[in-house]
Amino acid sequence: MTVVRTWVLPVLRILIWAVIAVALVVLAFRGSGGDADPAGASGAPGVDLGSPEIPVGRGTVTNTVSVQGAIAADPAVPVKATAAGTVSRLHVSPGATVAVGDKLLDVRYEEERDPVVGTDAEGNPTSTPRDPLVRVVTVTATAAGRLATLDVLKDQVVAVGDAVGTISPGTLSVTASLSQADQFRLLSPPGTAEVTVTGGPAPFTCTGLTLGAPQGEDDQATAGVDPMTGMPITATTTARCAVPAGVTVFSGMAATVAIQAGEVADALVVPVTAVQGSVQNGTVWVPGADGTPEERPVTLGLTDGQQVEITGGLTEGESVLEFVPVPDDAAADPYGMGGPYG
Repeated sequence: MTVVRTWVLPVLRILIWAVIAVALVVLAFRGSGGDADPAGASGAPGVDLGSPEIPVGRGTVTNTVSVQGAIAADPAVPVKATAAGTVSRLHVSPGATVAVGDKLLDVRYEEERDPVVGTDAEGNPTSTPRDPLVRVVTVTATAAGRLATLDVLKDQVVAVGDAVGTISPGTLSVTASLSQADQFRLLSPPGTAEVTVTGGPAPFTCTGLTLGAPQGEDDQATAGVDPMTGMPITATTTARCAVPAGVTVFSGMAATVAIQAGEVADALVVPVTAVQGSVQNGTVWVPGADGTPEERPVTLGLTDGQQVEITGGLTEGESVLEFVPVPDDAAADPYGMGGPYG
């Protein structure tokens, strides 16, 4: 056993490492041989890295933008004083149900009057002051709902425009954040959207669809993740529509909002991968006479995210490259870092 451990095992290790070294040297010389033809040697065909050509066809494009949103309570409507003076009477208490035009409170103020000008018995001019004219302005409800707050007291002094209370409308809306790509697809949005509430009632149509800036912190949701940087994308536009009466949902519930912004049938279409640009104008590449791809400007219509309508610049049956060509930047980027910024 001593002989085996001392001589045999070390010799076997040396032989194994020698075989590995020889194999690596052989592989290195074969891989770097200038006359070697990998395709011919292996019999495998070469790989074509060019973009395949596809014909321009016809199809139906349905521009439906589907985004994730939530049910939210409509914000309270502020009540503001319409005159400067003193609160002389409160007509309602917080929590009361009010309709548009209902009296909420009175504001009393005094209006100075000019003195009475005359002459005395001797013909001298006189000026007799008059008491101020007392006026009362009634602040009314500008929205229907529940008087959530009433932030003034009797005999309190208020100025024009001071917030004196809020009215909660008691209605709900569906809100959803839109990414930049969503906004481009909704340049002409409809007035309604189809809403599906997770675990809730059957899908329903919400009305009064509007696109605008978020109304509060609850709407400042992220619209996704930037595929280049991995950072969240903050949406700057929110879609909002009203939940119809009779639909049982609650604030905070998750919902899927589907906005159909147009449909076109029997349209000229190409895959979105073939077009550089996505709104109104774009560029495609067509095979040239010598086989070199040539740029062709086109005008664009609707898109469903998979294919895009071509409204000008191409005819049915023409060939285009299925993928937008990527310029060879190997010389400018020898280390494969993806451009000057990595």
